[in-house]
Amino acid sequence: MIGIEHYTVVSGLLFVIGLTTVMVRRNAIAILMGVELILNAAALNFVAFSRFSGAGGPGEVTALFVVVLAVAEAAVALAIILNYFKLLGSVDVDEADLMKG
Repeated sequence: MIGIEHYTVVSGLLFVIGLTTVMVRRNAIAILMGVELILNAAALNFVAFSRFSGAGGPGEVTALFVVVLAVAEAAVALAIILNYFKLLGSVDVDEADLMKG
């Protein structure tokens, strides 16, 4: 039987992988993928605790909002990254200070 411990371990691993990706990578797209992993870890926790607490809908609804937020964030971030790449020819976040003007 899969218990809440399994869900929290998987969610914790997703969060740690996402956080490590955000802290270590210099590529803007990889950082965006790390943020998506962090948001998915939070959504998994919402669904797991909702399922095992017997509350029903609030966890799933909150997870749905997290997924919608992640999609909107990805769309805006990818548009910014594409403009950044068009301007500088690279998606290295260390060169972002060159855009000051």
